[in-house]
Amino acid sequence: MAFTDTRFNVNLSILFTELPLLERPAAARAAGFTAVELWWPWVDAPVPEQAELDALRDALTDAGTRLVGLNFYAGQLPGPDRGALSVPGEESDKFRANVPVAIEFATSLGCTTFNALYGNRVEGVSPEEQDRLALENLAFAARAVAEIDGTLIIEALNAPESPKCPIVSAPKAIEVVDAVNAATGLDNARFLMDLYHLSMNGEDLDEVIDRYTAKTAHVQIADNPGRGAPGTGELDFDALLDRLKKAGYDGWIGLEYKPGDTPSASSFAWLPAPLRAAQ
Repeated sequence: MAFTDTRFNVNLSILFTELPLLERPAAARAAGFTAVELWWPWVDAPVPEQAELDALRDALTDAGTRLVGLNFYAGQLPGPDRGALSVPGEESDKFRANVPVAIEFATSLGCTTFNALYGNRVEGVSPEEQDRLALENLAFAARAVAEIDGTLIIEALNAPESPKCPIVSAPKAIEVVDAVNAATGLDNARFLMDLYHLSMNGEDLDEVIDRYTAKTAHVQIADNPGRGAPGTGELDFDALLDRLKKAGYDGWIGLEYKPGDTPSASSFAWLPAPLRAAQ
């Protein structure tokens, strides 16, 4: 695989998880990567203690790693939850409380891209009510992100693994992106194109790239089947990433795959070491 002009970053919430959180940035740097992204690290704390925020900030800075993407609070990830912002009550409140905290933390590290995961359908509340709440919360987040000239990204998950999540196709995610931009008038909501999830949905990845790259602000990859490293499944990443470039995408490619039974550092053989540092 070539990838000579591709900007890769490592997701430290799925790779290097054999290590404590504060050791992962240095491990990623030792493997040759200088850019990372994270799910919200404190699954039970949308507003963690300042000391915890400071410790993670120091770990990222001391390792020489750049934070390029951060999830807002989304509940138990990995785990039963798929997001929080469409879930009435405590979860919605946690999401809103987290927004300014996440923005302050990320911007202190130069990061202005935020992933807002929708949430599962819940019993006893109509889909219409959940969707109204979701739009309110997404608009709230988009306005907050706009204050730092940032971008709110919205991701489609996959139906086999997330059957209760209503955002399980590229067209549906784009529909939500458009609704948020219409509600705020800010045009700072964009699509997070996760090629693994879309492949699991059986979507035509070439068509998705051709139709939606212009509305895409971040891309994540893992092979399918298995959600492993490129080369462990059936997806042709040479062709897919080349197609993205030709469609005009020049942003980050987040490595959001499972390393398998070996240490995470052993899962990057597919990518020559000189190509791992941020371009």
